[in-house]
Amino acid sequence: MIEKSHTLKQQIIENFGTPCAVIDLDRVENNIVRAQQLCDKAQVANRPHIKTHKSPLLAQMQLDAGAKGITCQKLGEAEVMADAGIDDIIIATNLLGAARSGRLAALQRRVALKVCADSAVTLTEYSKAARNAGRALDVLVECDTGQLRAGVETPHEALKLAQIIKDDAMLNFAGLLFYPATDSWQQTQVFHDELIKGLTSIGLQANIVSTGGTPNFVNVGKLRGATEHRAGTCIFNDRMMIAAGVATLNDCAFEVYTSVVSRAGAERGILDAGSKTLTSDTGGLEGFGYIIEHPDASINKFSEEHGFLDLSQCHDKPAVGDIVRVIPNHVCVSVNMFEQLIAVRHNKIEKVIPVTARGKLV
Repeated sequence: MIEKSHTLKQQIIENFGTPCAVIDLDRVENNIVRAQQLCDKAQVANRPHIKTHKSPLLAQMQLDAGAKGITCQKLGEAEVMADAGIDDIIIATNLLGAARSGRLAALQRRVALKVCADSAVTLTEYSKAARNAGRALDVLVECDTGQLRAGVETPHEALKLAQIIKDDAMLNFAGLLFYPATDSWQQTQVFHDELIKGLTSIGLQANIVSTGGTPNFVNVGKLRGATEHRAGTCIFNDRMMIAAGVATLNDCAFEVYTSVVSRAGAERGILDAGSKTLTSDTGGLEGFGYIIEHPDASINKFSEEHGFLDLSQCHDKPAVGDIVRVIPNHVCVSVNMFEQLIAVRHNKIEKVIPVTARGKLV
């Protein structure tokens, strides 16, 4: 196995150089199947979030495995997926920039989108975009029940937005979008139940009740009334998912191959992967990644192009020229730094997958 791994490393550096993003297709496929099985068991639809892999090819693999549509984070991601023929799309952010620029209307002309909102301002812009597109826009009301991110904080606020949607001929009420904290699902249930009663009183029905998050696979299906679940990181996994207890090292399908380019001191070294590769997002963890070959080594500091190694706790220290594999803390942001993923199976390069939807700001 060591010899095979070494051979693959040589193939990677000779064909692509380092740093290089590599995915293990067997692990990817296992992760896709596992996510689908968890949703099937909970009797909710699987709507994977493509913000992790940003690839139409990988999205299609998820759909082929049973997923019902996809989730995007940006209008630009949805444009890429629509270009690939995927047409059941929820965009899970307030799209003010895309609405005001005309890009939302342009895509809505091509694909019947589902978008979310947590303010009347956003709804006003959605209505204008839908009118310009010549087609009514499906809208989910986003609700916050513990993450303290986007979303209205009370059922009363959500009901007010639902009424605005109902009264607007260019908007259709499609349902509710939740991303509960892992420990706030009972709070979410109370919020949901009160809101459903209010919606019923004004003649509305939430056909979609969407929950989210890979860490929430431990809770998937626990919200009575939920119809689907959105998870992204699970296709690759990372150190954050290991820390959250929802993945193991063997579930991590994405690795950055990087070269040791300097060992100027006995207890330190330099990688050719820095903040432009692994990013400065620690995910609340120590260091900036897990080095598979040297788990006691620490990537403790970055420049743009270099990762600084602390080898003081590392008995078996790497040498200059060694190629090591790093599991990032947060895989989604690391993927966004690469133009392509090198897909391998059984230690052989199988294909190159473009990260087509990377870098989409709008």
